[in-house]
Amino acid sequence: MRRTPAPVVPCRPSGRAVAVCGALVPLSSCGWAGADEGEGRGLPGAPTGVTATAGSATSVHVMWNAVSAVPDVSGYEVYRDTTRVKEVPGSEHMVDVTRLRPSTTYVFTVRARDTDGRLGPRSRAVRATTPAATAADRSVPTRPLAPRGRVVGSRAVQLSWSPSRDDRGVVSYDIYQGAAKIHSVDGAQTATVITGLRPGTRYSFTVRARDATDNLSPGSDPVRVTTAPGSDDSRGTAPTRFHATTHRDGGASYIDLAWVPPRTEGAVTEYQIELDGQAATSLVWGGTAPRDRASYSFYVGRDSGVAHRVRIRARLPDGTWGGFSAERTVRTVRTGQGES
Repeated sequence: MRRTPAPVVPCRPSGRAVAVCGALVPLSSCGWAGADEGEGRGLPGAPTGVTATAGSATSVHVMWNAVSAVPDVSGYEVYRDTTRVKEVPGSEHMVDVTRLRPSTTYVFTVRARDTDGRLGPRSRAVRATTPAATAADRSVPTRPLAPRGRVVGSRAVQLSWSPSRDDRGVVSYDIYQGAAKIHSVDGAQTATVITGLRPGTRYSFTVRARDATDNLSPGSDPVRVTTAPGSDDSRGTAPTRFHATTHRDGGASYIDLAWVPPRTEGAVTEYQIELDGQAATSLVWGGTAPRDRASYSFYVGRDSGVAHRVRIRARLPDGTWGGFSAERTVRTVRTGQGES
């Protein structure tokens, strides 16, 4: 659970990070505008990584990241504008909102509810526009061909497939685990990563295409994969191309980080930075989280010539922590930068 620290000391984000909290020794943390409204009151935080994708002319698929809370999260409420339209258990982080109008833009937010029945603040609002309805369309999309699966560590699998064809266009693809729909992506997307799996477990996935009038294609050939044993270090879910440098400003030392976020089926909005073997800072993106390259700079004190070891890991959309990046060593300097 995040804590609001005191006092607040200078922190300098690079990029669009807007909330840093939960710092442990040896760092102090930042409590910036944009942090969860429920902080300090014991309420669940606002869900992060919320996305909304039109599944058809009358439905929208809403997804979000799991929320950590004490007591545990018992459920989520999904709102269309100010109207609550769906409730799901705390173990689920996606839902299809149906009975919508074609060619209409909708605004969705999500709130977490803990086991005491208390609701946390709303997530940021996301928008989705349903496509136009197609009259008397009885033509189903062709089934996705050449499905492939690649194991990404012990808890994730990357799926890909060839695009389906439809006389009016494919709006989305649904991913099934056995007979249960577990995910949905935009019709222009032909790959995704499924997380939250169990180590050393065999899975079977299929993909179906959906058009604007909710016609579903036949399922693809099944993709059967077995996740890696639990003894692995989740390298496949770790940030890559991780670099660390230092700079000095106003008599204070800062460590500058840059990395490529792990590829997941949802946005990665939270990271944990480990400094010298201890959890130091939680970094939370309050706006649109970067997918291709992320960067961040944080304060490490006023001493110069001090060596630090640093690495980073991401909280995946299913609420679990991914693997740590490679560890880098930097030394604070009086002027210039120190490359790891």
